[in-house]
Amino acid sequence: MSFDTVIPTSKRIERLQYENPWWATGKVQQNYQEMNKRLYFNLFYPFVKETDIKRAVVLMGPRRVGKTVMMYHSIQELIREKISPQKIFFIGIDNPIYLHLSLEDILHLAKEALQLNNLEGCFVFFDEIQYLKDWERHLKVLVDAYPKTKFVVSGSAAAALRLQSTESGAGRFTDFMLPPLTFHEYIHLKGLNHLVKAKTIVYNGKEIPFFITYDNKTFNKEFFHYLNFGGYPEVVLSEKIQSDMGRYIKNDIIDKVLLRDLPSLYGIKDVQELNSFFTYLAYNTGNEFSFEKLGKDSGIAKEIIKKYLEYLEAAFLIKVIHKIDDNAKKLKRVTSFKVYLTNPSLRTALFSPIVETDKETGNMVETAIFSQWMHRENLDLKYARWKMGRSEGEVDIVLLDNKVFKPQWCIEIKWSNRYFEKPQDLNSLIYFCKQNKFKSTLVTTIDILDNKTIDDINITYVPAAVYAYNIGVNTLEIKSNW
Repeated sequence: MSFDTVIPTSKRIERLQYENPWWATGKVQQNYQEMNKRLYFNLFYPFVKETDIKRAVVLMGPRRVGKTVMMYHSIQELIREKISPQKIFFIGIDNPIYLHLSLEDILHLAKEALQLNNLEGCFVFFDEIQYLKDWERHLKVLVDAYPKTKFVVSGSAAAALRLQSTESGAGRFTDFMLPPLTFHEYIHLKGLNHLVKAKTIVYNGKEIPFFITYDNKTFNKEFFHYLNFGGYPEVVLSEKIQSDMGRYIKNDIIDKVLLRDLPSLYGIKDVQELNSFFTYLAYNTGNEFSFEKLGKDSGIAKEIIKKYLEYLEAAFLIKVIHKIDDNAKKLKRVTSFKVYLTNPSLRTALFSPIVETDKETGNMVETAIFSQWMHRENLDLKYARWKMGRSEGEVDIVLLDNKVFKPQWCIEIKWSNRYFEKPQDLNSLIYFCKQNKFKSTLVTTIDILDNKTIDDINITYVPAAVYAYNIGVNTLEIKSNW
């Protein structure tokens, strides 16, 4: 007896009917209707609606950032726009009931369930596509075989999916990356937009639009709540989950990636070693590492460390940032680098929430601001470190122009107001600006928004929470104009 005959077709059709209640009711489930849409929905939905171009949409991103919910919101919007509910299919590939079925087999089941003659004008959503072996080959076949059907799939382990879709689905797939929540989205989801006001500030000699807050105390309180709990929509909106972050995030997000997704995708043998390695990186997010130090602390060989870093970046858990010198030159021999969590609340899940006075606060704020920038594709962010006499100079973030290999701007991330009162303590930043002919720079603070000029360098001081919020706003605007 083959595996395929163990489960009767009628049971699979029952499952499809359960997953697609709108076939009978004309509506998505009430709980999805009540959930706020992520701000990224307005960027994603036009790809879903685009039917003139024969391309599937591949919605990628780490676990629990809202990919499935975004699919349901898309279905809700299609129904609102008068697409027949009987022409919209949702299938969760991770359900064992579909084991050993191809995507086309499942499509035929849906056709049978609805007694459709063809799939013309249908919208098909496959969730958790990575659970189907060679999914990209299956999907490419469907796109070619059903040119008048729109296919939308979701999957985790972002870089692995992207790599596979690029190799096997060239010209057939459109990738859409859904990252963890930005602080901007966090404020939106919590209905706290009244805390921000639009105005203009002077930066680099120009007036630019900028959002500020007139209630720094409340805004900073929310920023720290975001640092601890803010990367995932479900966590933001549930105090119950926040009270047990270890179980929810660690078990459901970290452990599944480290113990299941990555080993299956990359053939990792020692999953416990990888788990310990990630825990070590998470505790030290924002710190500088070297292969020598990592090897000494962990007892892991350099080549294995390189692979683990690659795996963890592929799963969108970390981001490795490389070093340049004071002249923005890449160092020929890469010995040192920084590692940031892609989402600061991952650290809370593994350890405990932080408060403003903790010694880890500076690194967590830096991690949060880096994580806002990570939502932008094709940005070459670096940090600078170089010898300054007997000491070392450092600048936290430098943006390089890849074409001419010149820095575009630099900023210093601080969780302190001291550098407004004593700007001379920013001597590394001032030196770097002069070396690279910058007339202006930016320094974050706790709650000061102001300007000062030191040695002909204009320094704009912005509260860290306000700066993080504005990166998110600008990222969405840029993506909207693509």
